[in-house]
Amino acid sequence: MGGGRSKKRKHAQFAQDMAGGDHNLGVGATLAHLRGEHQPTPEDQAGESRSGSEEWITVGKGGKKLKKTNYPSLGYSELHKLQASVNIHQLQGLILYCLADGTSPQWVSVRHHGMVQKAVVLFVPGLEKGMFDGSIELESLEEDLIDLAAPVKHVTTSANGTEEDLIDLSESGPYANGSTKGPEEDLIDLSEAREIANPFISGPNSSKPTEVVVANSLALNKPPEAPVIKSSWTSPDDYLPTPLVPEKLPGPLKPLAHIFTHIWPVKAPGDEKYGKVHSPLHTMLNSPITRTQEEKREDKRTKGPKPAREGKNWDNKRTPITEFIATKEELQDNEYILHQACFTTSDEKLAESQRRVAERQTADKGWVDTSVQKLEDGTVADKYIEKGSLTAGRGVLAMDCEMCLVEGGEPALTRISLVEWDGNILMDEHVKPDKPIIDYLTPYSGITPAKLEHVNTTLADIQSRLLKEITAKHILVGHSLNSDLLALKLTHPFVIDTSLLYPHPRGPPMKSSLKWLAQKYLGREIQKGHGTMGHDSIEDARACLDLVKMKCERGPQWGTSEATNESIFKRLMRASKAGTDTGKTGAIVDHGAPERSFGNMASYCIGCKDDTEVVAGVRRAVLGDSDGRYIPGGGVDFTWARFQELAVVRGWLLDHRNSSNATPHTSTDVPPSILAAAVSRTINHIKAIRDFLPPCTLLIVYSGTGDPREMGRLQEMHRTYKREFQTKKWDNLSVKWTDNEEQALRAACKKAREGLGFVTIT
Repeated sequence: MGGGRSKKRKHAQFAQDMAGGDHNLGVGATLAHLRGEHQPTPEDQAGESRSGSEEWITVGKGGKKLKKTNYPSLGYSELHKLQASVNIHQLQGLILYCLADGTSPQWVSVRHHGMVQKAVVLFVPGLEKGMFDGSIELESLEEDLIDLAAPVKHVTTSANGTEEDLIDLSESGPYANGSTKGPEEDLIDLSEAREIANPFISGPNSSKPTEVVVANSLALNKPPEAPVIKSSWTSPDDYLPTPLVPEKLPGPLKPLAHIFTHIWPVKAPGDEKYGKVHSPLHTMLNSPITRTQEEKREDKRTKGPKPAREGKNWDNKRTPITEFIATKEELQDNEYILHQACFTTSDEKLAESQRRVAERQTADKGWVDTSVQKLEDGTVADKYIEKGSLTAGRGVLAMDCEMCLVEGGEPALTRISLVEWDGNILMDEHVKPDKPIIDYLTPYSGITPAKLEHVNTTLADIQSRLLKEITAKHILVGHSLNSDLLALKLTHPFVIDTSLLYPHPRGPPMKSSLKWLAQKYLGREIQKGHGTMGHDSIEDARACLDLVKMKCERGPQWGTSEATNESIFKRLMRASKAGTDTGKTGAIVDHGAPERSFGNMASYCIGCKDDTEVVAGVRRAVLGDSDGRYIPGGGVDFTWARFQELAVVRGWLLDHRNSSNATPHTSTDVPPSILAAAVSRTINHIKAIRDFLPPCTLLIVYSGTGDPREMGRLQEMHRTYKREFQTKKWDNLSVKWTDNEEQALRAACKKAREGLGFVTIT
């Protein structure tokens, strides 16, 4: 066992050496020694220093002098166990570690992080991994393409450090002795071996502090050998960074190799099970609010959903209920049948009328619309609204329905409950379906044959009563209310859906259950019935009502990620600059009017018409205006900017809702010459920004996602299928969704999540 511990210590010591620490020769000198090359010794470098090399660098607005030995640099973390792709949240963590109060990143180490003066993040959608490995043609010469799948030589060392001591783990077993079986103390951590073999560090012979010496199969000038990887493993090529070698890149991409040393796979946030990719903008520009140790301990003691808390900087904002009425787009996206008042033009109304005829959702099929002629009919004059009223003079009815299954497998109404704003029960009726019941769904609905035995109330009776109770001044509240209205065959334009009001933490299309929301936000246990008890529609309706009241009291951001997250700009404002009480400033540079969306929390917003203006905008943000007319001299501390030309050229910004059955686009839709020109312009924009960045600036470029077009097409196809399946028989569906389509959506989502990124310090 003692020998095993000794081997572990040797591996740890070697990892430190290779990571560019102050031990022995470091990776550059070690590899040079293996190849028999001469490397300058520390004494040689000291001699060069004494002979007059520059020791100080001027950084910052005030002309601060910084020793070269204190210059910040990036490197592989000596302790990390990288076994998955870096994600956008980790890129953000690197920024917060350098500029604010973030914790040390585990995927990369930052030497002298406190010396980083600024950070610039460039969002470049349309830049894709296939451009680097040759699957997306930019040039015709295949030999000019870098092989992203090239295996990495895993290096170990011995006492004399000779080349024959190199171990290729793709040939040998996973043990230090090269066998497939061995004692436990001889195990090699493969993640550590990869870390050793492919460091992202500053070497002792770098010509400037940001250059990196790389140890991999290319640096060793050895022909790569195909590794033997078990099928259950994730290939290291999927998540390890790959060196950028100018000679191996297509012409349009060559300038990147003079700025960055590696291309990093960066996984976009999302959920492949549900075929969803989350916003790469939101992930980068919003950070989690830090919690106290007491809050963390309390969360560990709490079973189920953790109680909702206000962040330490949270401010309640009383908001009238009218602010939460679902928009037309939200209703469409969540499969609501829209009221005619939602459509403003005659063409829209005609198109919707024709759609409803085709979907059998007309009056002669039992459907009714509430008596609202236009949306303005719901507005209440200010003179009739009490000061501070949360209802804004509107009537509020919380609705919940219970259903059973009737012949044909269709859901049918069996109970409806309406609760008013003050908690009074306006209606609680059982309903007898028109068709024979085949499943009472008792464990969920609580409906039994005995409860409906003497019921003669029909759906038409309920509709007649509802049309009298629900006016243009009423707002309907419920959880996934589209299902209730579908069972009622009723439309109303003013709806508040608590499943939308309190979005799922992992984003749409996922929705939180009412039971979970009540437990988390109301501290209330509902739907506890088992067996014949089922749900209580009165209890559920009141829970919905109380969730809406809480939202009105706390504000629009309550119950969303904004309650547990905050803008990165706001977080930077709390991080004071050295020697001052002034927070760090941020700017957003984007097409259009960024101040209307993600830029509303930034210190400065610069709107642009094209990518050329984005470059100029970043220059203003980083260096400041010469006359200080908008951005003070010296610029801001953090800048986020987006390029869009490449995404537009590739068709990544298309709206797939109008082309659900269209042929999926591929990268070959754009001629290589046109795509190459767009890539070249975008890369040159990045280079132009790099050229004017001041010293000690962290520069991050990320693509956000891979190609999202096929995923978007399949998502729209699925929406169409679900919408038609509610009213049509299988043979009449224009779109059919089977396991083949489900698997295709997951594969498309996986591809869409395969982004990339680049990091350096200037």
